[in-house]
Amino acid sequence: MENLLSKQIEEIVKQVVASIEKEEKCGGCAICKSREECSDGQVPVGVSNRHIHLSEADVETLFGKGYKLTPFKDLSQPGQYACKETLTLIGPSLRPIENVRVLGPTRGKSQVEISATDSYVLKVKPPVRESGNTAGSAPVIIVGPKGIVELKEGCIIANRHIHMSPSDAATFGVKDCDYVTVDVDGKRRTRWFDVQVRVHKDFRLEMHVDTDDANAAGIGNGSKVKIVK
Repeated sequence: MENLLSKQIEEIVKQVVASIEKEEKCGGCAICKSREECSDGQVPVGVSNRHIHLSEADVETLFGKGYKLTPFKDLSQPGQYACKETLTLIGPSLRPIENVRVLGPTRGKSQVEISATDSYVLKVKPPVRESGNTAGSAPVIIVGPKGIVELKEGCIIANRHIHMSPSDAATFGVKDCDYVTVDVDGKRRTRWFDVQVRVHKDFRLEMHVDTDDANAAGIGNGSKVKIVK
């Protein structure tokens, strides 16, 4: 009996030592405690090009009465998809930006997300905002095959943000609407401050940045960034 107990204790000790050694190799990050493989606080990146979210009413204005958007490709976030439909944006410069992708599903209110570079082309002044916060944002004209929608507000530059599930949030020790600092080890190393955390049960872990940020840091879709604070 004593020999059996001794062997059990020895096995438990081995398991504990192995666990400690694993934590020491990666600095003891919290990720190890809830995932099979330690990602050391890393988050995959999704680069977001200019795009348009439309209300049902604006879909009909732009494409015709009774028109339904056509799903083309699923996006990383469950339930979100790129549509086959594209539209043209026009601002005060009268220099159009064509073939801007529509994303589905439809929303209660139309919204246009562009980069700072796009804003120089259109000559609009969109604020940096979280998606959905369009009050007082920049006006823009959307041109479709059947009509025109003139948004008095609704054009923004999306803030840097990280989508994550509640379990991911628990792993990283953050909550919805927290702000974190992120290190980028791309070709042009940088650090991003005030990155918003967005938590929902349907979200998949991914940081979203626009093309300006991605190009400046030398990263692309699938690159990894690290939450450091």
